[in-house]
Amino acid sequence: MTPLLEVAGLTAGYGPVQALFGVDLTVTEGEVVALMGRNGMGKTTTIGAVMRLLPAAGTLRFDGRDLLSLPPHRAARLGLGLVPEGRRCFAPLTVAENLTVAARPGPWDAARIGRLFPRLTERRRQPARTLSGGEQQMLAIARALMTNPRLLILDEATEGLAPVVRQEIWSAIRELKTEGLAILLVDKSLRELKALADRAVVLERGETVWAGPVQDLTDEMTDRWLGV
Repeated sequence: MTPLLEVAGLTAGYGPVQALFGVDLTVTEGEVVALMGRNGMGKTTTIGAVMRLLPAAGTLRFDGRDLLSLPPHRAARLGLGLVPEGRRCFAPLTVAENLTVAARPGPWDAARIGRLFPRLTERRRQPARTLSGGEQQMLAIARALMTNPRLLILDEATEGLAPVVRQEIWSAIRELKTEGLAILLVDKSLRELKALADRAVVLERGETVWAGPVQDLTDEMTDRWLGV
């Protein structure tokens, strides 16, 4: 099957500082891929390069289209939906306004978001800054879904949340997988990733060092590359 997202030999950095030295990964339609590695190994940088927020070189294609030649807004319009680390909701805007500004034609609308995250319907008139951390994370995911993406990219979507809220987020991601949405996700919860992801890609010092079915990750591998 032709990959929806194809990354090969990807290099990228911040000014003169190179951070990626050869990242390889693929995501196919309907697949959940976990991007793994210890802190500082290049996961967020890889996502930034895919979203065209950083200059990069190598092979970077989405649905056969070369992403390297595109600015961020055009890459996003191809069907890349990002839930960034740190949520980055539009704080002065209400929940409803946050969703409206991101909306693009497709099956995801406010009513469907309300079924996935009922709490957002209850808070729809509240400014985003008044929401709890967990509610802001739900809003960040909902805002990305309102772009009607073909690939949803989640960077640390459960970091710093209370256990009960984390489970709500994981439940929503499982539902999205059931619906056939392709997902690339970064998270520190190995137990949840093993239960949800189809494949894993492990980064070490800005390079892909292992890729395969997530269940094939042994304790020795996780000790070596993930520090858990």
